[in-house]
Amino acid sequence: MHHIIEFLTLLIVKIIETSGYLGVFTLMTFESALIPIPSEITMTFSGFLASEGKMSLFTLCLVGGFANLIGSLLAYWFGFWGQEHFVRTLIKKYGKFILVSEDEFDKSMKWFKKYGESIAFFSRLMPIVRTFISLPCGIAKMNLWKFSYLTLIGSLIWSFILAHIGFILGSNWSKLEVYYRKYELLIGTLLIALVIYFIWHKIKKIKGCR
Repeated sequence: MHHIIEFLTLLIVKIIETSGYLGVFTLMTFESALIPIPSEITMTFSGFLASEGKMSLFTLCLVGGFANLIGSLLAYWFGFWGQEHFVRTLIKKYGKFILVSEDEFDKSMKWFKKYGESIAFFSRLMPIVRTFISLPCGIAKMNLWKFSYLTLIGSLIWSFILAHIGFILGSNWSKLEVYYRKYELLIGTLLIALVIYFIWHKIKKIKGCR
């Protein structure tokens, strides 16, 4: 696994160095379209480039967020038209070629059933689950506009967090990926908690102004 991640890192870095924003858009689209390309690498490295003045941090966040939306819509429609039985059959047969397991699919289905449509937003802030959550949303025929809105907002936040961290870390950006893989659940939970606190604080502030 270490060698796979190392190869992916080198490949992602090369693509972004060669094609800039287009490379970021392509990689982030693939990531949300069930291709396991770590956004932790894509966006943090891009954030590092922004710290050197080679990219714009604001533009990166927009590119990453909208690319995730496009990829998520592809996965959504796959679930919408294929439905659970067809999707599961394909994952059983071909999932190993794109590192998608039936267990991960089952996990995303359980998350959707447990947390409902709001998971389309919160899952965007969690590694691994964010890649597959569009499938159960499509299978459940979640309202497309609501799915798109929640997905875009969550994706923009995720892109901003990763790009900003890469911007701050600078040339040390690559050290972050190790910790994401080791503590992904903890980090994802903390990110969600921070977002919930931010929303709660804003609502409380607005009510206090009335």
